[in-house]
This record gives sequence, C-alpha cells and structure tokens, in this order.
Amino acid sequence: MFGNYETILVAVDGSKQAEKAFKEAITIALANQASLIIAWIINEEDLSNSAFSYSKILYEEKEMVEKEIAKKINEAQQAQVKEVTSVIEIGNPKEYLATIIPESQSIDLIVMGPTGKGTIRRALVGSTTSFVVNNASCSVLVVK
Repeated sequence: MFGNYETILVAVDGSKQAEKAFKEAITIALANQASLIIAWIINEEDLSNSAFSYSKILYEEKEMVEKEIAKKINEAQQAQVKEVTSVIEIGNPKEYLATIIPESQSIDLIVMGPTGKGTIRRALVGSTTSFVVNNASCSVLVVK
C-alpha cells in the first residue's frame, strides 16, 4: 500500500464488508507500523426508531459492541499492530467517521466497507461511505 500512514481509522459495524475493511486495515497498519483506531458508531437514529424501550436497546447494543470491539482489539494485537485503540460512540456515523474522529485523532487514512449492516438505512446503501469519502480531510479506502 502506498502512503506513509501513522494513524489509521477503521469503521466496523458487524457486517461482512466491515470485516473485510478491518482485515485490510490491519495489513496497512502493519506495513506502515501505524496505530490503528477501531471505531463502532451506534447510530442513535436507528435506535430511536425502534418500538422497544430506547434505554434497554441502547444498553444491549453497547454491551454487544463492547464485546465485539474487545475481540477486534485482541485480533489486531495478535497480528502485532503497533498500537490499537477503540472508539465507541452513539450518534451520527457520518459525522463521527468523516470529521469528529479524524480531526481529534489526527487520522491519516480511513478504511471502511462500501455498505454497513444498518437495515433501516438499507434504502440509502452506501450513504455513510459516500459521505465520508466526500467530506473527510484525509484519504479514504473503501474495501469491497
């Protein structure tokens, strides 16, 4: 991979596309001896459209995300990635991935899949990825 990346952000959400992006991010981080930040943004809008209790769903979602992120951190560490951290937030994934995290963490490269698993947003396939590609101030790699 071309470039001299120091800090790489990879977006995960439990989808197959995100898993491919995660594997690619590990490869790039190793090749560049870069730090890896694994981000899972819980889309608050999807949760608020549920008929169930918002707080119960949010608690269950956060618990599941924390377990999955811990597995991802372990996998990246086992692969010998220099430094691995995570970001778990509740909010708008587009904003967090395109601007908030990259600006606060000095991200050189964002790695993500072309679509996520959000079933409510399925009609807007790739809308988050498209937004990030068009609004991030750093390079974005979309892994298919």
